[in-house]
Amino acid sequence: MDVLVLIDKLDDLIHNAKPVPLTDQVRVDKEEIYDILDQMRATIPEEIKQARWIVKERQEMLAEAKREAERVIKEARERQDQLVAEEEVTRQAERGAEDIIDDARSREREIRLGAEDYADEILGTLEVNLTKFIAAVQRGRDRLAGRNEEEELAQ
Repeated sequence: MDVLVLIDKLDDLIHNAKPVPLTDQVRVDKEEIYDILDQMRATIPEEIKQARWIVKERQEMLAEAKREAERVIKEARERQDQLVAEEEVTRQAERGAEDIIDDARSREREIRLGAEDYADEILGTLEVNLTKFIAAVQRGRDRLAGRNEEEELAQ
């Protein structure tokens, strides 16, 4: 289950909890909160695993882009060597090879930057989810702490 869904469930549970008369405190079912927290604990490692997979995929994409660039550069150089026979052909080959090399470098850079942007976007989403989760947990703990203080004062 998605962590955001669980956070929403926790928020709804607290929001819809019965108020304690004459206070701003609410009464919540401790077991329901623990159940949702257990589900969150089970879900977060999966999202972290997904983020790690995305980082791994990004690294593989960068390696593939580098291999492709090296292959294109090698082909360009081989083609350049074939065209050395005549002076005019040689000049054209050098210009063509440099264009291919520049194109390959540009393509590799575009692929790398795209992969980095994608990984950053996914990691940013994960960061937002984790921040919301931590905030929800802290609100729940604060409310529970407030209730415990109220019970101690009542005794």
